[in-house]
Amino acid sequence: MMDNGMKLYVVGFGPGSANMMTLEAQTAILESDMVIGYTAYVDLIKPLFPGKIYNATGMRQEKDRVQMAFAAARQGQTVSLICSGDSVVYGMAGLVWECSEAYSEVEVIIVPGVTAALSGSAVLGAPLTNDFCVISLSDLLTPWEKIEKRLLGAAMADFVVALYNPASSKRQDYLARACDILLKHKSADTVCGIVRNIGRNGEERRILTLSELRETHVDMFTTVFIGCSETKVIQGKMVTPRGYKDV
Repeated sequence: MMDNGMKLYVVGFGPGSANMMTLEAQTAILESDMVIGYTAYVDLIKPLFPGKIYNATGMRQEKDRVQMAFAAARQGQTVSLICSGDSVVYGMAGLVWECSEAYSEVEVIIVPGVTAALSGSAVLGAPLTNDFCVISLSDLLTPWEKIEKRLLGAAMADFVVALYNPASSKRQDYLARACDILLKHKSADTVCGIVRNIGRNGEERRILTLSELRETHVDMFTTVFIGCSETKVIQGKMVTPRGYKDV
């Protein structure tokens, strides 16, 4: 452990509400002089941690945020670089480590958080009780051809699938396209679920079939869950049995 006063926390703060933030995440932010993040995430955190220095950048400025965070830490500020959900699952931790060699004197501490697959599954019931995979439909950093292969592989293996970034203003049909791929190996009656604004004001949830999901409009604030052949609806909840009754 370094002890030169140069410290950078990479913090997953969960969905955005205080009660779904880990104690480790709260402690890191409270200890920090400066909080840096994407504009929408900074707006979520500000009311919970007043009195901090905040810096925000827009979408697609991730590298700028990382360099800003390292520069501030190098100057002796304790910094929290915040990520919605978890800092490693589609978060900033990977990019921080990629850039870290140029700032080797700065101590980097990764703080995990509750990712949308976990918080969203709790809202729906228990869809991830058995094997599952997580796939992002955003082709900003991953070619769509590779996403298609991953969707097809997940469908063939009968995984429960959690979809991140299912749509945007420029990707309105991506969820439908993903459903078409999944329908090659999954039944149209497969139990699915969607959760919007997990843990935030206006939280919404819905359980539906895969064929219904294909015709459903979602946005970037939505996490989508596609069940496996064993997933069922129990008391209005989406549940994937673990198999305990068969043991």
